[in-house]
Amino acid sequence: MPVPDTPTSPVTVDLTAVIIAVTEDTPVVLVLSGDDEHRPTLPSGPLQPRHGTLQAGLRNWVERRTGLSLGYVEQLYTFGDRPLPPGHPRREDGGRTLSITYVALVPEAGPVPDPTRDRTTARATARAAAWVPWYACFPWEDGRAGDPPARAAARAALETWAAAAPDAETRAARAERTSLTFGADPLAWDGHRALERYELLYEAALMPEAWWDAGRAPPGPLGAWSGRPLVLDHRRILATAISRLRGKITYRPVLFELLPETFTLLRLQRTAEAISGVPLHKQNFRRLVTQQKLVEETGALDPDTGGRPARLMRFRPEVARERPAPGVRVTATRRGAYP
Repeated sequence: MPVPDTPTSPVTVDLTAVIIAVTEDTPVVLVLSGDDEHRPTLPSGPLQPRHGTLQAGLRNWVERRTGLSLGYVEQLYTFGDRPLPPGHPRREDGGRTLSITYVALVPEAGPVPDPTRDRTTARATARAAAWVPWYACFPWEDGRAGDPPARAAARAALETWAAAAPDAETRAARAERTSLTFGADPLAWDGHRALERYELLYEAALMPEAWWDAGRAPPGPLGAWSGRPLVLDHRRILATAISRLRGKITYRPVLFELLPETFTLLRLQRTAEAISGVPLHKQNFRRLVTQQKLVEETGALDPDTGGRPARLMRFRPEVARERPAPGVRVTATRRGAYP
């Protein structure tokens, strides 16, 4: 019996990069200016037949659009469930676009090269690239100096949203989710829930992207606490990367991809704090790093410490063979209370 024809839905693939560095104790992400000056975009480009692999395609697009050659790269997630806003032009072939995203870590957020030096790609690289602090997009995520005002504002807005639910069951469910993701106890704060927090704020229509995606303008300013938006679902992609990276530093030595070859223990701690968004106890952190033999002394000193020269360290690559999970367990070194 012949098999009936099944309608096909052509799929195209976009490759998107979340390029992260830590500079002056601030985690930053590389963005490009978009069609809307207030909504930058993550570097991206379509997968093309000439690309040998997905990662090769990503590296090619990043170099063309930003002039950067990437080192450490890992696949993050595939996004394909974002609905098109009302009025957005749909593809004539009825297909859809998948966004395969990657996280790239670089040791320094230096000046972005000018890729338009290559005249053959000048048109594709006309948008300016810049480093943006990721806490500008998620100000409620930075708890290194205590409970930030943006966190309290987000919590209050979510509590109002929960109270406005149409029935008791929904009110209870919303209140529970708010408590789990934006709990008032700083020591109960779970940094791995960055994506959950953004999606809850989006669901509550407290993010401007929720209004734009519905084809409507936000009802006036949502408040500085709501952070800097990115184009389309790129802030959601960045939130996914933050959650992934915060989790991964606890069981893989990826933290060292954000550092130069040699570094002080203080810089290592500051980098861990920048990514995790929580303050760490200095002695406990150093004790943990020493016990796990994550680093070794180089025999050199760093004279630019503003005081007593500090010992320069380097990562011990052998640790990856010695233990199955050689990471920095941030929860084990958190301060007992905020200063």
